[in-house]
Amino acid sequence: MTRIIAISNRKGGAGKTTVAVNLAAELAALGRRVLLVDLDSQGHCAAGLGVKIDKGSPTAHDLFLDPQAGLSAAVRQTDCPNLALAPADQLFDHGSGTGDERRLAQALADEAIVTAFDLVILDTPPSLDHLLLNALMAANWVLVPYVPHHLSFEGMRQLMRVLFKVMSGGNPQLKILGFLPVMVTEHIRQHRLVTGEVSRQFGAPRVLAGIRNDIRLAESFGVGRPIRQYAPKCRGAEDFAALAATLAPILDES
Repeated sequence: MTRIIAISNRKGGAGKTTVAVNLAAELAALGRRVLLVDLDSQGHCAAGLGVKIDKGSPTAHDLFLDPQAGLSAAVRQTDCPNLALAPADQLFDHGSGTGDERRLAQALADEAIVTAFDLVILDTPPSLDHLLLNALMAANWVLVPYVPHHLSFEGMRQLMRVLFKVMSGGNPQLKILGFLPVMVTEHIRQHRLVTGEVSRQFGAPRVLAGIRNDIRLAESFGVGRPIRQYAPKCRGAEDFAALAATLAPILDES
């Protein structure tokens, strides 16, 4: 069965795309067949993987504009073995398209997707719209990255209110995979305080080991390569490898 992970936080700039791209690459390196679906019209997943999107090419957003569209037409292989991408449409208007909250779930249940991939990772927009709700309705798990400062924490609290509504209604199978601090600097007091507050409010076992601040993570997007290819010995690469090793057994058991 294909497992689906939504990467979400209501606060922009919380590291969702960095996590989506690099976690997808690490899980693919562990032998899982991974599809990364970019639902954020900024389209940064393609940039992070060095995938060029030609004008008029099929995208993941076609699902929400054309009731006959499938996801398979948008899928393209990347330079990472076992990793494919369904890219975003950078011209997509987040207020347009169908309001069907199960459109993505239906597309991901297509036999062509189910037989081709073990894992689907959804990079979601920060806005509360039908795209985010589609992702949460389709997902088995949600992973919440956050920068350990108060604005990102507030975005996480806003997301949790949405999550609890989805979990108690349309998708009771949805579970929280964890809260992931990113751009962490241990000696900054605010980082420690905010992560401590996350632990108190949502449970310490749900807080994952963080992704340390590393300029090479930003540089890797500039050259269109995940961090494991760009700088495999840097601390960012080490942290993402450790994250994938932690999550893989949980995902395999689900």
